Amino acid sequence: MDLVVPVKHLDRAKTRLRGTVPGGPGGHLELVLALLVDTLVAAVAAPGVRRVLVVCEDERVTEAVAATGAECVDERGLPGLNAALRFGADVLLTDDPDTTVGALQADLPALRPADLGAAISRAAGARAFVADREGTGTTLLIAAAGTSLAPRFGAGSALAHGRTALMVGAGLATLRCDVDTAADLTEALALGVGPRTSEVVQGIRKVC
Repeated sequence: MDLVVPVKHLDRAKTRLRGTVPGGPGGHLELVLALLVDTLVAAVAAPGVRRVLVVCEDERVTEAVAATGAECVDERGLPGLNAALRFGADVLLTDDPDTTVGALQADLPALRPADLGAAISRAAGARAFVADREGTGTTLLIAAAGTSLAPRFGAGSALAHGRTALMVGAGLATLRCDVDTAADLTEALALGVGPRTSEVVQGIRKVC
């Protein structure tokens, strides 16, 4: 399994989390990068995952990814999330036409490698997806082996993906807990976040 993780330019990323942490834009940047780094470290360690490729448009993301074990390509001008995912999937399929490609969201700081591995196992080679905690979005999309990813991320993506893919991972809480709002971050903290996010949040608490 080879995964694509898309990341927006950091100046436009996670706008609903702005103001969650003190420090203005700098504090927000640290939080967004922490969510990404903890997601990548868990994904790289997950059973069944061979490669993790980040598609970004910001050199600050490239620098953060370097120590995670993931790969990164900085590709500017792609028109949105689904285009970035298609680009990354094409890179992976060009390298290995027989691989299975998947799309993983970049904001899963509580992710456990075992949960990601379990979702991949349950897909069993079929096209599959994992819905987010609210059941409307998608945190993971898996293509059938050797096929295109055909992502449909955006509003109502769980419904869109459910038309062509098997839903798996209902009980995999750490894989379903994406962080878009302060309430989401609270839920992730309750599950137990990775060390980078934990460090940032501890700093926030000291400031507060």
